[in-house]
Formats: sequence, structure tokens, C-alpha cells
Amino acid sequence: MSDIAIQLQEANVGKVWVNEPLANHTTWKIGGPADLLVQPNDKEGLITCMRIVQEHQMPYRVIGKGSNLLVRDGGIRGVVIKMGEGLDHLRIEGDRVTVDAGYSFIKLATIVARHGLTGLEFAGGIPGTVGGAVYMNAGAHGSDVSRILHSAEVIFDDGQLETLSNEALHFSYRTSLLQEERKGVCLQATFQLKEGHTQTIKDELSKHKEYRRETQPLQQPCCGSVFRNPKPYSAGQLIEEAGLKGVQVGGAQVSLMHANFIVNLGNATAKDVLTLIDHIQTIIKKKYGVDMHPEVQVVGEG
Repeated sequence: MSDIAIQLQEANVGKVWVNEPLANHTTWKIGGPADLLVQPNDKEGLITCMRIVQEHQMPYRVIGKGSNLLVRDGGIRGVVIKMGEGLDHLRIEGDRVTVDAGYSFIKLATIVARHGLTGLEFAGGIPGTVGGAVYMNAGAHGSDVSRILHSAEVIFDDGQLETLSNEALHFSYRTSLLQEERKGVCLQATFQLKEGHTQTIKDELSKHKEYRRETQPLQQPCCGSVFRNPKPYSAGQLIEEAGLKGVQVGGAQVSLMHANFIVNLGNATAKDVLTLIDHIQTIIKKKYGVDMHPEVQVVGEG
């Protein structure tokens, strides 16, 4: 591992940490160490990093702001690539917006609203990066990334760069090609928006942001929604009706504000969260016969 760390540093790809606790890089503030954590300086640094990782045949995982992510207490073996500063450029050309994968999804929604472009209002309050939003087909308020994405530039495991159309990304509910079929990293996304009335767009965006502030425990360490909605039901409603609000395992608690959120009270471990997730699944299945599937990505070693 020291050899690849030295090679990455000598290649000046960006910041390189060894045995870095991922609790420092997730919104849940939970997670064991990564053997190596790399934050590329820019697109070229990311491509070089990917090439070196493949040369060493090292397993890797990409993260953004660490939302929608539970890292087990044993951490992640191999290389974790963090998309952030340096991969956060934005270009607006008419009603088409091209943005790097490390750009904040919330910030993007705010910026395009100021330009009078509509289509991203649903993103108000969705944590994470653009790359993560594409990977997960993030959505809320009746819309999602698949409704507005024109194309995405992706680098695959073999180092091949491809620009994929919306159709080629095979979007479905909270999934994409990058999860299910071909492992790759979104480098950049282009969104096709529409011109609208600036104040109307801002008002809609503010409404969504305010709704999240009022209904979700955003002041506590959490990951966003834990479970996918088992249509036609609401995950949060089922959990609340089952009387599970406030149920606690160790330092992890079903939020008193929103039942589809699990919060870290300060000392939660991944094991606490996973035990609580399993308990919720068991109770909901017993009471309602409904299978609850996590939306959160669980990675790493126990």
C-alpha cells in the first residue's frame, strides 16, 4: 500500500491520506479507516489516479460528500477517491448546464435558479455531489435526475472515457447503469433545463428547502433517507405507524422528526445502525408484510 501511496503523491494527483477515518468524510460521522483516501486536484488528477489504481489492481470506491453512505466499522480496503474541490467547475450555456461531479447538488440548484432556469428545484436540500446524484438517480418532490440529465462523462474501470446519453445510463428508481451494470465514475454531467420566471423558480426552490428544514433532522449527523419508499407506501409513514420513532440501538436512533432518518446521537457505530435497520425491516415485515429495502449504500468491512 505504501508503494501506491508514494506513486500517487509523486504524480501530484491531489491530497493523499493513509488509514484515514472515513467518519471524517461522511455526513453520518460514522466509518472506519480507508487504506488510502485520495482527493484529486482536478479531472486530470482523477484520471491519473484511476490509471494508477488499475495498474496496481487495487479495489476502489468513489465518494462525494459522504451522504447516503454507511461505512462499516472495519473501514474500506484499497483506495477511496473523494470527489470535491478541484472537480467543481460549472458552465452555463443558454438552458444547458455542464458541471463537474464534485459540485454540490444543492449549490447547483441555487445557482441555476438565479439564472432563471427551471428543472432542478427538486434538488433543494438534497445533500451530496452531482456525481453522487447521477450515480443514485437522486430525486424528490416528484422529480429526479433522469428527468433533466442530457448526458454524463464517465471513466470506467479499464480507463476508458465515454460520454453516455440519458438513455444509456439506464436510470430507474434510485439506480443507474453505474450501480447495476458497469462500474464507473461520473466525471461531469450536462443537464438540459428550461427557461422560466426567476422569482417563481426561487420561490419553489425555497419551499423545498424549507420543507426539508422543518421535517428532517438536518442538524444531526444523518445520511438522508435510509429506506426506499416501498411503493405505494411511504417508508417514513410505515415506520412511524409501527411505533418505531425514537427507537435506539447504541448511539443510533430513529429520528423523532422523520422516521425514515436514523441519526447519530454522538457515538453511533455502523454496527448500531445496521442492527437498527434490521430491526425496522423485521417489524415492518411482520406488521405489514412489506419488504423494506435500504436506499443508503453500505460499504466496507465489519
